[in-house]
Amino acid sequence: MADDDTPQTTPARAKSRNSGHRERLRERAAKGGIDALPDYELLEMLLFRSIPYRDTKPLAKDLLARFGSLEGIGAATHEAIDDQVARSLLIVRGKLSRATALDLQLIYDVARRVAREPASKRPVISSWSALLAYVRVALQHEPREQFRVLYLDKKNQLILDEIQNRGTVDHAPVYPREVVRRALELSSSSLILVHNHPSGDPTPSRADVDMTKQIIAAGRALNVEVHDHLVVGRDGVASFKQLGLI
Repeated sequence: MADDDTPQTTPARAKSRNSGHRERLRERAAKGGIDALPDYELLEMLLFRSIPYRDTKPLAKDLLARFGSLEGIGAATHEAIDDQVARSLLIVRGKLSRATALDLQLIYDVARRVAREPASKRPVISSWSALLAYVRVALQHEPREQFRVLYLDKKNQLILDEIQNRGTVDHAPVYPREVVRRALELSSSSLILVHNHPSGDPTPSRADVDMTKQIIAAGRALNVEVHDHLVVGRDGVASFKQLGLI
């Protein structure tokens, strides 16, 4: 592998070879709209700024092949993206691969925050579609199970989205008393429980149901209401309330 600070061709030659393709791709995007681009070309364009003198199409395709989708890339760890960038560009992991991984993670974190804004600026219960969009972006492609709590005020507006625990591929420990204690600290009168199933199937398990009932019971004693428990998977989002489980 080459060192990442030593390009295989001079910047001038590489720039000349790639600039025509990049301009044509930009023109297509401008004329036909970003939505007209397939995922690999959209990703290719995002990589232009991180990698100015190399062909980014092979890297874009390699990233999609390894992580499955744009959302999968967004959920990947910095180390995993860094590794794939180095492999695809045939370089030693270093400044270029780390910077590219960081650039991609920044893009996806911006997308997550944009998705969160509608849910955080309006009553959560009355903007259910915005809430579902947010939890899917945040958790749909997480490789490990994660348990989060959305703490709400009396107007059902979001006070805090807090990660209570991260676990394994099929379990994240949850402590009902800790969930309710945190609600009291935040002066939260209600909450929405959220966790993901990395397997892809959002169907609640018996353990999920039992744990939810324990949190409801602990909250009831202190006037903290549990509005719902959402389970996020690649196949969709399951709502305990809609399923009649609470």
